[in-house]
Amino acid sequence: MFGTVNEECGVFGVYGQKDGNAAATVYYGLFSLQHRGQEGCGICVNDDGVFKSHKDLGLVSEVFTEDIIKKLGKGNIAVGHTRYGTTGGNSRTNCQPVEVRHIKGLMAIAHNGNLTNAFELRNQLELNGAIFHTTADTETIAYVITRERLKMPSVEEAVESAMNYLQGAYSLVIMSPQKLIAVRDPKGMRPLCYGKRSDGSYVVASESCALDAVNAKLIRDVNPGEIIVFDKDGVRSITSHCKKEKKAICLFEYIYFARSDSLIDGVSVQQAHLKAGELLAKEYPVDADIVIGVPDSGMEAALGYAKASGIPYGIGFVKNKYIGRTFIAPEQSERENKVRIKISPIESAVKGKRVIMIDDSIVRGTTSGRIVQMLRDAGAKEVHMRISSPPFLHPCYYGTDIDSCENLIACNHTTEEIAKIINADSLGYLSIENAKQLAGHNCNGCCDACFSGVYPTLVPKSGAKDKFESKISEK
Repeated sequence: MFGTVNEECGVFGVYGQKDGNAAATVYYGLFSLQHRGQEGCGICVNDDGVFKSHKDLGLVSEVFTEDIIKKLGKGNIAVGHTRYGTTGGNSRTNCQPVEVRHIKGLMAIAHNGNLTNAFELRNQLELNGAIFHTTADTETIAYVITRERLKMPSVEEAVESAMNYLQGAYSLVIMSPQKLIAVRDPKGMRPLCYGKRSDGSYVVASESCALDAVNAKLIRDVNPGEIIVFDKDGVRSITSHCKKEKKAICLFEYIYFARSDSLIDGVSVQQAHLKAGELLAKEYPVDADIVIGVPDSGMEAALGYAKASGIPYGIGFVKNKYIGRTFIAPEQSERENKVRIKISPIESAVKGKRVIMIDDSIVRGTTSGRIVQMLRDAGAKEVHMRISSPPFLHPCYYGTDIDSCENLIACNHTTEEIAKIINADSLGYLSIENAKQLAGHNCNGCCDACFSGVYPTLVPKSGAKDKFESKISEK
């Protein structure tokens, strides 16, 4: 998918690393989670209660040079974050982890998701004297936990109490001077898992692919509402918030966000992609000569479509691997230029042929139109577009950067109209019913609100990505 839906964030933490190179472990973990956010990143290392951190805008490989990793020093606990800003502007200040220093000690927190009541919580905190330095709702979470910590004997009890006030989506890794804590919201809207390395250290990550990158064996997913504490006494689970609410993991994790080699709540993401293509072939069959995928997000769904339809699968595009994802470019004109240099059609594969092209979504439609035109310019006789997700019709309030219907093409046009706009001979979207099947045994516990408009929580009064900037400018 090019220049359309912006991604989530990735969180990572390690506890008990024997050789003290926790910073390097987090670096490799974040590298594996880079697909979840490319605006900025950060690492905070705990060396016997002394925190050292570095964070900045840019990719993990750009922000963390060998010298920076060395300057972070030794430590056996560390947390990290790679960010796409779904709430708060794109600035170094909003990079995570967020660090807090208060009378009962230090805390560093990294967050994936969006609170639906962040605006109200922040108002309350400011009225009680809190001073905010960022425009991200992660700082709001940190303040609520800190407030509860002043009343509680331990940081995990503070987190447990804070969860009574937090609404919406949040997967957290929290570091105190002596502990690492993993937290998942009661609906399990964002993924979170943990594993163990051969040296006995524990690793927490947004996706299991990051565990593989640091040679950690997946133990299990953090359950919705669960708090897991890693400390000198081992691993403890706090379940007081578990099973209080119906599970609602984001369906788009299986369609796009998560990497193919990850397991999300026990379901293979790669198998979900393949199944999406198979279901599309049954829903929207068409006579054609070749099935191709838009790299990289449409490739596996294209394989599934080819298998189910019996139409040969082919490679229709060459991808320039040295170009960042197109959504990084802030202006539409820049995104469009990047599309042209990022992928090129293979003329010998598509010339004179009826082509089925698979992608995972259409948001604005501009990029899809350009890709269809590329195929036509390369000599494709027909171009039939198939999308391995339902059409986006509603804003997301839980961490996906779809906070308005204004730019959603499906809100303003029918499927037939969109096909004409992008110059495709036909267009078919995966139905919501079939999309739910991609979540496997989680199919009855997933959030499809951006497709259906049925939200698992109350819709926030202020859901815009820049809601805190707007608040500041009004004062």
